[in-house]
Amino acid sequence: MSTANRVSDEPLAPHPRCSTVFFGHAPAEQALLDAYRTGRVPHAWLIGGPRGTGKATLAYRMARFVLAHPDASAAAARDARSLELEPSHPVARQVAGQAHPDLLVLERTENENGVLRTTIVVEQTDRTVSFFGSTAGAGGWRLCIVDSTDELNPASANKLLKVLEEPPSRSLFLLISHAPGRLLPTIRSRCRRLDLRSLQENDVARAAAAAIAVDADDPQIRAAAAASDGSVARALALLGGPALALRQRLTALLAALPTLDARALHALGEMLGRADDGALTTFVDVISDWLSARLDTDPREPRRLARVAEVWEKVHRAAQEVEVFNLDRKPLVFAVFGLLAETARV
Repeated sequence: MSTANRVSDEPLAPHPRCSTVFFGHAPAEQALLDAYRTGRVPHAWLIGGPRGTGKATLAYRMARFVLAHPDASAAAARDARSLELEPSHPVARQVAGQAHPDLLVLERTENENGVLRTTIVVEQTDRTVSFFGSTAGAGGWRLCIVDSTDELNPASANKLLKVLEEPPSRSLFLLISHAPGRLLPTIRSRCRRLDLRSLQENDVARAAAAAIAVDADDPQIRAAAAASDGSVARALALLGGPALALRQRLTALLAALPTLDARALHALGEMLGRADDGALTTFVDVISDWLSARLDTDPREPRRLARVAEVWEKVHRAAQEVEVFNLDRKPLVFAVFGLLAETARV
């Protein structure tokens, strides 16, 4: 079966809770493993980095390992060379089936109309109080994965903060963030920071190929990996569709900022207007990554960081309005790039 047919007919990759492959972040994985085996593992980790680089996959690997090896001093944990757990292990099967009683996952859910919410609402974070207040299973560990912390609304972020401030014993929080600089400073200060960098092109190709069971040397895999900016998720999204061309066009326009090319922006707007909703998602993701790279810069420039955070909010709000009300996408393109040009000058 060709790569193009495969990616169009079935899901591109398994959910991180089911994923058994992990490439390119051995030092980060070792840091988690070493910290756990000391017996003094921090109660909260903030796993940051660009989208699609394996943050959620790493969080689930850590969760499975701790739940399967609750005694950090036991030989099985002490002798482990990685966080890998066999897919046939009972804990791995429970986590994959969203059925492990000692793992709570906070992520966006559908509302009463079956539409995916844009944020993680406070009713979800309320669950952490009862979850960590109840008795854990035989191992005594309770874990919470937040995927992603960027999607907490203000009320849910404050609710999570209260639990982080007074963590129960043998509790572990794994917070995923695509832009840690946007999070509440009080949340960041209560976590051990672990940053994942963009993957090397070869690692992207290997991970993407493993996800869809094709050869890593497949020309389409290699082309997508080359254009992915180190993101496996992006490489998978680019395979077999127009997103690759869209991303290349966006990358060229972003590289030219603060200079704006009106004709190129018109062409981009027309391209988005003809495409499906997936193209709008690609547009927002690429812009978000460009802004994210500027949020995690020198913290001694608060005014500059505040401006970038403000633009981030405006871009996401404008894109959401275009999607919800089915508006013309060309004005969005000009408005967004006008904001980005101003940001690039700061």
